[in-house]
Amino acid sequence: MTFLPLLTVASVMRHDFSRNTSITLQYMKKRIYLFILVLPLFATFYCKKPDKKSDTPGSAEIKDSVLVSGLNLPWEILWGPDNFIWMTERNGKISRINPETGELIPVLTISEVVSNGEGGLLGMVLHPDFNTNPQVFVVYDYNNGSNYQEKVVRYTYNGTTLIDPQTVIDNIHASNIHNGSRLLITGDKLFVSTGDASDQSLPQNTFAVNGKILRLNLDGSIPADNPFANNPVWSYGHRNPQGLVYANGILYSSEHGPDTDDEINIIEKGRNYGWPDVKGFCNESGEQSFCSANNVKEPINAWTPTIATSGLDYYNSDLIPQWKNSLLVATLKNQRLMQLKLDDAHTSVTETKEFFTSSYGRMRDICISPEGKVYICTSNGGDDKIVVVKSNN
Repeated sequence: MTFLPLLTVASVMRHDFSRNTSITLQYMKKRIYLFILVLPLFATFYCKKPDKKSDTPGSAEIKDSVLVSGLNLPWEILWGPDNFIWMTERNGKISRINPETGELIPVLTISEVVSNGEGGLLGMVLHPDFNTNPQVFVVYDYNNGSNYQEKVVRYTYNGTTLIDPQTVIDNIHASNIHNGSRLLITGDKLFVSTGDASDQSLPQNTFAVNGKILRLNLDGSIPADNPFANNPVWSYGHRNPQGLVYANGILYSSEHGPDTDDEINIIEKGRNYGWPDVKGFCNESGEQSFCSANNVKEPINAWTPTIATSGLDYYNSDLIPQWKNSLLVATLKNQRLMQLKLDDAHTSVTETKEFFTSSYGRMRDICISPEGKVYICTSNGGDDKIVVVKSNN
C-alpha cells in the first residue's frame, strides 16, 4: 500500500495551519472529518487484491494448471466412459490420457492420415453405449490419388488399440483450410460438421456434402426423416463449423467467419445458415432479401473482429457455479476461453466473459469431466498442452 494520498492530505492540513495560525477549531474539525471520510476510499483503491471470483453471488475461485505438455496440435479431446481423456492429434495419433497423472497412453496412429495445412486427423466421438459397443468414430483427411479428401471411419476398441476400420462416409472435399470436422452422437444419430473446403459454391448446394452439418445413422446409412430425401444434409450454408454440442434438447455450433462475424448457431433441421451470401446477422440490405427468400437462421451470437471460434461445450456443473448454464468456447485467434451465459430458454446469450487471455496461446477444444472440471487443449504447433480448470475452494 502507498501512503502518498494520505501524506498529501496531511501536508495540506499542515500548510493551511502554518499559513493561518488563527484558524479556528471548527475549521480544523471540518478538515479532520473530511480526512476520516476519504481514508476508506484510498485504502480500497490502493489495497484491493485481484479477485478471480466472478461477481455472481456464490461464485467459486477458479484455478488453472497444465495437465500434460509436449503434444503436437491436438484437435479433439473428450471424456471417455473409462474416465480417461481421449485425444486426437493432427498427425494421425489417437491417445488416452490419465486425468489424474497426465500419463499419455498411445492407442493408434492412422498411417493413411495426411496433415496438409489445417487438415489431418481431426474430430472423434465414442459410441454413447461404449461399454457394450466400444466403437470410436474419427474424421480425417487423406490423399485419394491426386484428390485431398475427408472421410469418417468407425473403429472398434479392443482394450488396447483400435481395430476393424469401417468407412461411414467418404468423398468429402478437403483442403488446407475450412474442413469443419467436429463429430457428435445424439441417440443413435451421428452429426458431422463439414467446411466449404475453400469452395464457396458448395455450401448453398444441398446436393454437396461440404459446408454442411450432416446427419447419419451410426452405420452410415441416411435416416428416413432427414430434410432432403436420401441425403445426409441436415443444415447448410456453413463456412467452417468447428464446434458441436447437444444440450437442453438443442444442437449448438460454433463457426468461423471470414474477416467478420464468427458465429454461435442453433442448428435446426433443413435450415440455411447463409454462407457465402450472409455473414453473421441478416443486417445488410442484400443479406436481408437473401435471408427472407432462403429461410436463413441467424446466429445467437457473433464476433467482429473475429476470434476464431473452435471447440464448444455446455457447462452446467456446481463445481464452478458461475459458469452454470453457459456455452464454453475455445478460441484460436484471441487465445482465450469464452463463457456465454444463456437465458432460461437456452436460446439467447445474456452475457459473455473471457478467461486465460494469452495465457496458453491458441485454444482448440474443450471437454468437461462428470464432476465439472474443464479441460482445454492448445493448438500452437509446438509443445501443445492440455490445461485443467477447476474450483480452488
